[in-house]
Amino acid sequence: MDMKGIGVFALGTLFGLEGIRLLSSKDAKKVYAHCTAGVLRAKDAVLDQVTVLQENCNDIYEEAKAINREIAEKEKENEVSDTVSEAAEA
Repeated sequence: MDMKGIGVFALGTLFGLEGIRLLSSKDAKKVYAHCTAGVLRAKDAVLDQVTVLQENCNDIYEEAKAINREIAEKEKENEVSDTVSEAAEA
């Protein structure tokens, strides 16, 4: 290995060790904690929105089922009245 390669390796090792010290410092940990807190707040906001959306979808679904029940009842009433009028004509 030549001297240039050894020098590059030594500088890389030094920067790596300093980087690890910098990333594990108290200030860096505070930054990580604030970032994590922001992500947790965002997660809570998203979950709240999902809950609201699910509730609205459930309301829409129940209303649609009620509409279909009403339509089915009206169709049955129409069938019964058609059958009665056909029987009366015969």
